[in-house]
Amino acid sequence: MAVTAAVFIGSEIYRGSSYGGAHPLRVPRVSTVMDLARALGWLEGCYRTSPRAKPAALLAFHTAEYIAALQAAEAGEIDAAAMARHHLGTLSNPIFPQIYRRPATGAGGVLLASKLLAGGGAVHVPGGGTHHGLPDRANGFCYLNDPVLAIVALRRMGLRVAYVDLDAHHCDGVEFAFAGVPEVLLISVHEDARWPFTGALGVAAGNCVNLPVPAQYNDSEARMVLQEMILPRLQWFAPQVIVLQAGADALLEDPLSRLALSNNAYVEALRAIKGLAPRLMLLGGGGYNPWSVGRCWTLLWAELSGQEVPDRLPEAAQAVLRALNWGGGGRPLPAPALLTTLRDAPREGPIRDELRARVAVLARA
Repeated sequence: MAVTAAVFIGSEIYRGSSYGGAHPLRVPRVSTVMDLARALGWLEGCYRTSPRAKPAALLAFHTAEYIAALQAAEAGEIDAAAMARHHLGTLSNPIFPQIYRRPATGAGGVLLASKLLAGGGAVHVPGGGTHHGLPDRANGFCYLNDPVLAIVALRRMGLRVAYVDLDAHHCDGVEFAFAGVPEVLLISVHEDARWPFTGALGVAAGNCVNLPVPAQYNDSEARMVLQEMILPRLQWFAPQVIVLQAGADALLEDPLSRLALSNNAYVEALRAIKGLAPRLMLLGGGGYNPWSVGRCWTLLWAELSGQEVPDRLPEAAQAVLRALNWGGGGRPLPAPALLTTLRDAPREGPIRDELRARVAVLARA
């Protein structure tokens, strides 16, 4: 199944589906991207509805017992012992009405994307990117690990896979799955001293390149990391497919990190990376400010699909952004620019010596 133009995979399950009123994922994200892209006329002829992955497909990484526990939790039939064993019903991983269907839809989206990429092309799956999930338990808001499932599917096609993760949080579940697998290159740029407190500086198991970055990481620093660390590694590895996890929690406005990027840094990364392999899968991931994450992932779709980004959004797109809210919590409303534009003002800054030293360590590894 070949792709000749970029494809967007979404689902209505994300509209109104929430982890609960006290959870950071109470905010709309994928539905916001769908609504913004539609308001801009950017989904015509390229939108595909994500299927729900069947339980058998999830066994490529997850245990049968855990999949059964998720289904039981959704049906309201899980017992306390199973909840404890699989880390369900916690503050981070609550039981909510779509606890199985929603992550299974994200997994179905990346599995469809993998099939579409067999002949080349680019696919955006903003509902994907749940990179913390472990084989037998939920972890860090992630019930299933769709990046792992995608990479397994791509590897079954015989493809060399590079996985690049820009999320503020380290991709512990993906590293668990592929550490030491020479046909998979993992590159993670994540905030230092931030949950899950994995991903120490260095190259783990020979193929997992981890760069923890300091708080207030800015666009200038991200450009240096891209040019001096990410791109050389990708060029050396020569992947046949790149999976780019674009968790938007490294943006300045995000409440769950201390990083300071603009969405321009994400666009620069995608623009530089997308030509380095004949296939690219773009995923979502973290991101807990509904305005900044919606704008970022829509902007990345524009880059992937070759759309012209207006300096000021049309009224229909502005209405999408004005309708958003935090869903409680008393956080301040966004700056006016977040309601009228897609592209942030640049957030350049000094390139700190400590970051240069960490990049130099990786160059020697």
